[in-house]
Amino acid sequence: MEIWIDCRSGEEKSLPEGFDRMLSEGHLTINGNKIMQGGSIFGAYCRIKDNSGQDEAKALIGSVSWLLVSFNDWSMIPIENLIAAAEGTPTRIAALLTEPHQVQGAAFALEQGVDAVVVDSQPAMVDAALIAKALRLERQEHFEPDRKSTQELSLSLLEITGVEEGGVGDRYCIDFTSLLGKGEGMLIGSNATSFMLVHGETISSDFVPVRPFRVNAGTPQSYTFMADGTTKYISELSSGDTISVINDAGTTRTLTIGRIKIERRPMLLFRWMDENHKEGHMFLQQAETVRAVGANGNPVSVTRLKIGDQILGCVDNGARHIGAAISSTVNER
Repeated sequence: MEIWIDCRSGEEKSLPEGFDRMLSEGHLTINGNKIMQGGSIFGAYCRIKDNSGQDEAKALIGSVSWLLVSFNDWSMIPIENLIAAAEGTPTRIAALLTEPHQVQGAAFALEQGVDAVVVDSQPAMVDAALIAKALRLERQEHFEPDRKSTQELSLSLLEITGVEEGGVGDRYCIDFTSLLGKGEGMLIGSNATSFMLVHGETISSDFVPVRPFRVNAGTPQSYTFMADGTTKYISELSSGDTISVINDAGTTRTLTIGRIKIERRPMLLFRWMDENHKEGHMFLQQAETVRAVGANGNPVSVTRLKIGDQILGCVDNGARHIGAAISSTVNER
């Protein structure tokens, strides 16, 4: 992590020891929405006053080397959102801060922190910045986060470790504008790292007609994969959203949601252990027409699943912040 000193009021003439850059004439300057270094553009500047300011800053990520942000009212949430959005992009985030407690918050947000903190020459701010930089260096020596992409979907085996009554809950049926094929469905799970493949309602039954455009996706707190590789809660989905669906061979495609149907239904709670020895779980409606996909690729009704059965799912090694993959540690139960 770098630390920059803000000398635009003219107190400092040279870069203090331990600092990396200076906001001052002859060094880095802010010119409108640009950061200039000499006659060249060094990065972009955005002052965040509200949600539209955050959206403006996020829109710049990926197109600039540095993004310097300041705030009307300091808040950790925009910092976290920008760090998550910048993960895997060439953009580095710098935060212009005004209070010592803000330095620690920005330096360790989402366990990663911003790429630079910018402080004035007040002793308390300088000390806070130097301490945060030393702590970041110490942390880096002991922990190097795994930054590989977590957006690729591939299937793995999950072993059922528990089947329980799940009470009555809100069941979400996701109806697409295209038909699903046999073996195809949505990856759904109650945490952001372990998902089961829930089969579409494409299988004939003696009691109800097929609904080959539908996946019975369970309860509102569960996650699924969007077309762009992010995740969303089932309750956040709406008509027009695009979802990544996958078949039993691991082939993915994008479908558009036509509508969502929500009703109160009895649930079953399934627990499993994935190939990384990580536990996952899922609430699904207690109904014969709701199906997982067995290890052999055949659909299997959830009312027939028992401890020891193996089903297809997906394991994601990363963590998520508002659906975006991040290199942080999250414990979900």
